Amino acid sequence: MTGRDSTTEGNPPVYLDYQATTPVDPRVLEAMLPYFNEKFGNPHSVSHAYGWEAEAAVEKARRQIADLIGADDKEIVFTSGATEANNLAIKGVAHFYRQKRNHVVTVATEHKCVIESCRRLEREGFALTWLPVGPDGLLDLDALRDTVTDRTVLVSIMAANNEIGVIQPLAEIGAICRERGAFFHTDVAQAVGKFALDVDGMKIDLLSISGHKIYAPKGVGALYIRRRPRVRIEPMMDGGGQERGFRSGTVATQLAVGLGEASAICGREMADEDARLGRLRDKLHVGITAGLGDVLLNGSKEVRLSNNLNVSFLGVDAEALITNLKDLAISTGSACTSASVEPSYVLQALGLGDERARASVRFAVGRPTTDAEIDYAIERVVAEVSKLRAGTSKPVAATR
Repeated sequence: MTGRDSTTEGNPPVYLDYQATTPVDPRVLEAMLPYFNEKFGNPHSVSHAYGWEAEAAVEKARRQIADLIGADDKEIVFTSGATEANNLAIKGVAHFYRQKRNHVVTVATEHKCVIESCRRLEREGFALTWLPVGPDGLLDLDALRDTVTDRTVLVSIMAANNEIGVIQPLAEIGAICRERGAFFHTDVAQAVGKFALDVDGMKIDLLSISGHKIYAPKGVGALYIRRRPRVRIEPMMDGGGQERGFRSGTVATQLAVGLGEASAICGREMADEDARLGRLRDKLHVGITAGLGDVLLNGSKEVRLSNNLNVSFLGVDAEALITNLKDLAISTGSACTSASVEPSYVLQALGLGDERARASVRFAVGRPTTDAEIDYAIERVVAEVSKLRAGTSKPVAATR
């Protein structure tokens, strides 16, 4: 994929919001196209060649996803995305085992869909523990160990945060959960394809994937559900019993193929891409801090995604900065909360005050990002922050 050079007038903004979404990789699109019209069979029609062809494509995709996380293909269930996968995992496990265990543990910095799923369980009578994080965004393992009991049915902790990119110690969390007999669910929407995941080595029981974060299309995701030791969940939808009864409804063959191909590409190119994105992210960080003072990194510097940079520009309102930087596509945080006027709850959980939280911007580089785009972004950010601090620039009207 070739990055756009937006350093000249008339070109689209430089896109640096790859944690919000990614474009479909041309290789993924190529793999998908035949399943829109030429190979249009229903993968659940097992009485003729059209259905067999579609079924084979879906099963190949299932294997490709399983290979990326060290799972068996029979443990992969297709969903509409990570939000559905998270809901199915959290509510499904809690409801199935509620007569035996009724305690759920999660973290204050989780994605909104995890937080709201847990709040719903809380309203239903489940006991919830909301663990804090340290100033670096990392979970205290001793606090987790003290919290998980023989009444805990599920621990849900995301692999990598969608705002600050901090990576949690999955293997250590999985070991604690296994010791106490609690299931471990992790949302890897931001992590999968960026670093190696091993569901057996990390003792992960349920794992949620989003297609559009790894250059697959929107509208498709997957849930890994461990078979040995077996995890049972209560389905959220009734229907024809597709996807082992966990997720009824016709599987969209073309979307499944897209997620499978994207997973295969990640598996082949992950190490090289991680190194390249880390270099570009560091170049952006060094360039900005070299041109500006009072720029503070949010979250752990050492244990974070290679493509994430979340910083506070002290004395600057982030919304004003983003509004003025129309030639850059950047954000204040999660796309799911981008319309909120409240400071980021993730940054507040790190102990940041409202003023610093409101001065924070998330940059995320991706597969198409070029050095020229990073150079341009550094120049524009430094110039606009300097103007705002000097009071010589006022926000222009936002457009949508």
